[in-house]
Amino acid sequence: MAKKMDEIEGGILGRFPPGALSLVLTRSAIKMQHSSSWRIEKENPVEDLLIALDGRGSYLIEGERLTLDPGEAMLLPRGTRFLGWNDGPEGFLGVAQHFTLSVHGEHDLIAQMDLARKVRLSRWDVLEPMIRHYRQSAPPSSVTLAQHHLFMVMLLSFIDDAFLGWRKDSVAMDSSAAIDLAVMKAASRISAAPLDDDIAQQAVEEAPYNPDYFHRAFRDRTGRTPRQYQEFCRIERATHLMEAGMTVSAAAVEVGFADPYYFSRCFKRVQGLSPRAHMRRVALSRDGQLLGMDEPEQEAALTGNRPGGG
Repeated sequence: MAKKMDEIEGGILGRFPPGALSLVLTRSAIKMQHSSSWRIEKENPVEDLLIALDGRGSYLIEGERLTLDPGEAMLLPRGTRFLGWNDGPEGFLGVAQHFTLSVHGEHDLIAQMDLARKVRLSRWDVLEPMIRHYRQSAPPSSVTLAQHHLFMVMLLSFIDDAFLGWRKDSVAMDSSAAIDLAVMKAASRISAAPLDDDIAQQAVEEAPYNPDYFHRAFRDRTGRTPRQYQEFCRIERATHLMEAGMTVSAAAVEVGFADPYYFSRCFKRVQGLSPRAHMRRVALSRDGQLLGMDEPEQEAALTGNRPGGG
């Protein structure tokens, strides 16, 4: 169930506001197609994400030898010197993309994360055709809007599989962007482990700010205290589980609510409807019935009251 819950959550950066992230593709996609004689030694001033499609590539990075097989992806952080070659009889085919990813245009987000250097992409069945299209459709000397959007999906998929944790060394604390980043990192930590009773307190204590100040900053930026945000994440997960077919009582237990009545109160506080009313809305929506109702009729259908009734 843990894996299923992670998939529901929507990724490590799922709680970051879209406008906070700035992705820049610093050059057109590199369509790797290397024969057995291929060999390269260099370092890049920006991040470089490599994804293998066919064959096998070999790399020597900071004394560590790695191979890259189809379905695997590897990140070369900026300033990393590497040696690459193809020591097999087949050609090595893949795609590489140079990029930067920052928060509010100020802080290098990749530098804030501990990432595995190489991973096998867990959603390869979905990603492979998209990545082949990305490689095939990439213009030779420019970056298109479509390429930008597709690469964001590829990069987020890599981060979800490679993420090991947030680095504890903090950025400079004298800017609003720095506190914004700290709040987003704390929200990410809470949403990744909302069933941990201590996670909200830990997220506050590990932020590089005075706890009282950070608590207020978190509330101001998310609209919830860290503890309320944890409850919100639990209710969101319960909602997904219910919509996937789990009973209300089973979903409540799954996300840590032993008391079904307390769960119902929390659910209504977050979602605006009781769990059963929410599931009635889902059923009516699937059948298309809500589309034909005005707002009073919708409310009556969900609550069981007649329009205009007490």
